[in-house]
Amino acid sequence: MSLIMVDIESDGPIPGDYSMVSFGAVIVDEQLDKTFYGRLKPISHQYLPDALAVSGHSREDVLTFDEPQVVMTEFEAWITTNSKDRPIFISDNNGFDWMFICWYFHHFIGRNPFGFSSQNLGSLYKGLQKDLFKNFKHLRKTKHSHHPVDDAKGNAEALLTMKNEMGLNFKI
Repeated sequence: MSLIMVDIESDGPIPGDYSMVSFGAVIVDEQLDKTFYGRLKPISHQYLPDALAVSGHSREDVLTFDEPQVVMTEFEAWITTNSKDRPIFISDNNGFDWMFICWYFHHFIGRNPFGFSSQNLGSLYKGLQKDLFKNFKHLRKTKHSHHPVDDAKGNAEALLTMKNEMGLNFKI
């Protein structure tokens, strides 16, 4: 099993009608040195300027990004190369991040190497704390910058803190 922390940036709330602009991934281990960064050309003419602004890119920028099929194929290869056994998708907001990654994998390459499920970092922390209103974000070391690799890395740091200091049991 390999935990892969993922973060995405998009130009709207749902895949298909809107586009995933970029995403980052990191293998959760003590080094956090195996990362992936993908920047994707829009798949739709629709976009919300405020949503796109979060990514730090302009519409002109994203129109020069890579074809989604190429990026998703490269991401699948990276997952295969860097995973020990089955890859497990985890993110800060898996309802959002998973929706885009899963849709893009199935739409552009016909399969999802993560399978059909994902894990939510925030929910995991709430369970550890036995409090639905607790937030893990203070456990990040890397600043949350909306660059998806930085954000995935910060979330992976939080997960490692849960393991190393709070007794969460998983193997890396």
